[in-house]
Amino acid sequence: MKAYLILEDGTVFEGTHFGADREVVSEIVFNTSMAGYLEVLTDPSYAGQAVCMTYPLIGNYGICRADMESKKAWPDALIVRELSRTPSNFRSDCSIQDFLNEQAVPGIAGIDTRALTRILREKGTMNGMITTKEHSFAEVEPQLKAYTTGKVVEKVTCKEAYTLAGATELMKRWDENDLKAKPGTVQELNGTGLKVALMDFGAKENIIRSLVQRGCEVTVYPALTSAKEILEAKPDGIMLSNGPGDPKECTSIIQEIRKLYDSDTPIFAICLGHQLMALATGADTHKMKYGHRGGNHPVKDLATGRVYISSQNHGYVVDTDRLDAAVAVPAFENVNDKTNEGLRYTGKKIFTVQFHPEACPGPQDTGFLFDRFIRMMKEGEVAINA
Repeated sequence: MKAYLILEDGTVFEGTHFGADREVVSEIVFNTSMAGYLEVLTDPSYAGQAVCMTYPLIGNYGICRADMESKKAWPDALIVRELSRTPSNFRSDCSIQDFLNEQAVPGIAGIDTRALTRILREKGTMNGMITTKEHSFAEVEPQLKAYTTGKVVEKVTCKEAYTLAGATELMKRWDENDLKAKPGTVQELNGTGLKVALMDFGAKENIIRSLVQRGCEVTVYPALTSAKEILEAKPDGIMLSNGPGDPKECTSIIQEIRKLYDSDTPIFAICLGHQLMALATGADTHKMKYGHRGGNHPVKDLATGRVYISSQNHGYVVDTDRLDAAVAVPAFENVNDKTNEGLRYTGKKIFTVQFHPEACPGPQDTGFLFDRFIRMMKEGEVAINA
């Protein structure tokens, strides 16, 4: 069946439909990862967006549900150059087209994804419609112009708080091998580890897994939970997760994060959490032309000069021009475009990063930041610079 991608600038791509049979209008973004399409599909940070994979062949290793970053797919649609309809992988549970059908996510294959990516890079991220109907541009233009992602954090966050503590409970959630990535981890879990409060703005499973692997007991809280409730639980540390949308839409969350900042509790924030902490402390954010999405983005540690390859997924960035050095200083910088990739908060046990140290998909180069968070909870502010 024919399918069409109609962009906000009037460009039309013709391809082949796959996945769910429904029409969608969404923000069109691109991801440069060579693998990890399932992790992309199940990353809550893509809520309200349709993802174009720049790697030309997608679906060749099928769907392995153990690799999902959440319980469902979040993007509005998937855009690919070539779709592999016969997966080859002993771990595969089903094909990507069957998965998208199950998740009610439409897809379009067979279009020139390189040309689409060039348009988005030159003109910036824009809205688009994916449809199997032949619409004129004049007919759909009002819908394309009107679309916004809106307040998507409330859509993706958990509905109520829950705690992951004890090896038995965790073994039910993940494969035994995931938990034994660090020797002795499973034996250390039974309520004896550091207690971390994770604010779920659209958290990926691997953030939780990365903490659990290090012996932490993790309590996951809905995004709108008050700072008072979190602090009354007396956690050893607080994690602010990744998530979708414009950080400035999260006005009530920002107010609560300011209260967390004013406490003496160690805080580590990733992606959206990094942006929200910046906004809560007087800095500003702005939308990027086309964002950073992929598993191959170089970031420089400004303290050491060392460069790491990182996994990223964001369309907004902290504006360092309005950063007060008495509050925070840049800690990481993007090597390609010099945008901010992390902050270290002056006189506080707080550090934040724009990239994803939990990766998946992507390299594990910056996983040491979780170890830094553990040391900070145990030893105090000195661990920030360790």
